[in-house]
Order: sequence, then structure tokens, then C-alpha cells
Amino acid sequence: MSSELSATSPEYRQWLADLKGRFRQVQLKAAVVVNTAVLEFYWDLGADIVARQSNTAWGHGFVTQLSADLMREFPEMKGFSERNLKYIRQWREFWQAAPIGQQLVAQLTAIPWGHNLAILSKCKQHEEATFYVQATLQNGWSRSVLTHQIESGLWQREGRAITNFAQTLPAPHSDLARQVLKDPYVFDFLSLTPEHTERELESALIEHVTQFLLELGAGFAYLGRQVPLQVGERDFFIDLLFYHVHLHCYVVVELKTVDFEPEFAGKLNFYLKAVDAQMRQDGDAPTIGLLLCKSKDRLVAEYALSDIQKPMGLSTYTLSHTLPEALRGKLPSIEQLEQELGRGNGADSQEAGGLGYEF
Repeated sequence: MSSELSATSPEYRQWLADLKGRFRQVQLKAAVVVNTAVLEFYWDLGADIVARQSNTAWGHGFVTQLSADLMREFPEMKGFSERNLKYIRQWREFWQAAPIGQQLVAQLTAIPWGHNLAILSKCKQHEEATFYVQATLQNGWSRSVLTHQIESGLWQREGRAITNFAQTLPAPHSDLARQVLKDPYVFDFLSLTPEHTERELESALIEHVTQFLLELGAGFAYLGRQVPLQVGERDFFIDLLFYHVHLHCYVVVELKTVDFEPEFAGKLNFYLKAVDAQMRQDGDAPTIGLLLCKSKDRLVAEYALSDIQKPMGLSTYTLSHTLPEALRGKLPSIEQLEQELGRGNGADSQEAGGLGYEF
């Protein structure tokens, strides 16, 4: 007995959805292959232009003529404009001056041309440019995210936090953990008064959790705020709790809107011990702590962390946007807004239940 295929049958709809997904993957793979082939051509073309302008009498008018001839032959190719040919030459000249190998050339041609131009226009050192090429490949950054990371100085900040990881974590886990932390963290997406409270900072960060996770870096999964811990007969609350999917460990973040004080490290050490005892499972690495303070005395911080038994780091944060003092008092506080929205203190318990945000 045969039955006629129905376009509304669940089996057909599922097969069609799978087919569409598979073709999109083919399209994506084809686009990647085409991008790589085009950039490999740009790489060789850039070398030809540099060589011919250096070794022959052909001057700057040569690029104008070349652009006109190529665009006449390939009118659909926007990459042969005079402006882009000059970028191609500049791109090749920039990297030609660096001792690069075939691996880096392969990385350069694996990211989109627009990403290469963003790096070329904003990076002056080869080491810095190489960092952003490799980070783009590792994290799959869009061009806008890449530009944001360059403008926020990620290269200068990554791995610069004060930590005790070398003494408290085994290698190479300690090196990986150190690279995860930055100093300072740039929260330029927040608008707070200069005298903001820790609660205001905490609430604002979670209100902009996607941008916050972007600034923290790849691998952080947000679990909750004001996460309760019971030790003995007392209740304690962690400001922010994350899980790092690459380090395979919990990350406790404590926010301080004042200068670093040594007692902050002792309290965070207590939280880390409690999380390890109550939350850490088989396969989890030791919990890591991050103290975010308004400022720090480096020597005091190094002294304070040197005898702490649990792995932790200390960083500062900066705010690019602050509200003028004249507006303070005229705008509602975070607590007032929560009450107006009917959230009240219940927001803490709901968010502490574990939201699985990850960037």
C-alpha cells in the first residue's frame, strides 16, 4: 500500500529542514574557500605591485592604470578599485617587514578582507596585529567586535592582572588562567555616576550581560548574581558567579568600587573554599577568583595575594561614560527601578538560579 507524500507531513518537514541546514553549511564552506582563494591572490598581487614599483620605472600612475584594466575585464569585482589595490600593497608591505612564516600567512588569508583592513588601519606593531589575527580566528569575531577589541586595547590588557596562579595552579593550567584575566577591564557601555555603589555596578553589568561577557572574553558562562552560600549558621552571597567552559572551573567575581584593601583577598579566599566544597564536581578544576576594584597599589596587591592558598587575580576597571554630578539625585536608583518593575529583592534569587548565558 503506497501513500502520497504530503508537504505538511512531519517527516517531510523534518527532512526539508535538515536539507536546508546542510546546504547552508555547504554555502558557508564555499564562502570560506572563496575568501581564502581571493586573499591568497591579494597576497601575491601585493608582492607583484611592491616589486614592480621598486624595481622598474613604474610610478604611482601604474596602480591607477592597473585598476582601470582589471575593472574593465572583471567589472563585477569591487576588489580591483584603485583604493583597494593601494590597500593590498600596504597590507603586503606591512607584513613583508615582519619575520612571518607560512602559518601566519595562512591565518591572514583565512579571515575576511575587512578584518585584515581593520587590523592594518589600527595596529602599528606586528606583534599586536598578529595577536588580533589569531584571536579573530579563535573566537570568530565579527568585524565590529574585532574593531571594539582593538580600540579597547585588548592586546595591552590581556594577561596583565595581578595573580597568584603560578603558586596555586599547576602548569599549563596556570598560564591559561592568567591569559583569561585582563587589567584593566573597560566597561565603556555603562553610564554611572562617579560615586556609583557596588550594587549599582553589579546591576548595570548584568543589565548589559552580553557586552559584559564580551569584555570578560570567550568561554565565560554567566550563572548568577548574589549567589547564596551557607557556611555554618550564616548566609553569604557571591556578587557574580561564572563557569569557564575552557578552563572547566567556576569563577567567582567580587566587585569593589574602592581601592584594593588586603582584607578583600581574605574574603574572596573564603568564598573560593566554600564554592570548591559545595559546588565543585568531579572533573572541575579549582575555582578561580577575580577581584575587580576601582584602583590598586600594585605592591600591596602582590603582598596580599602571595600567601593566599586559593587561585585569584586582581584587576581594575574603567568607565568611559559617567553621568554628570548635576544629574545625580534626579534619576532613579537601581533599587527604585527594580521596585517599580516589581522585581525587588526577588531578582537576586531568580538570577542566582543559573541562567546559562555565554559569549
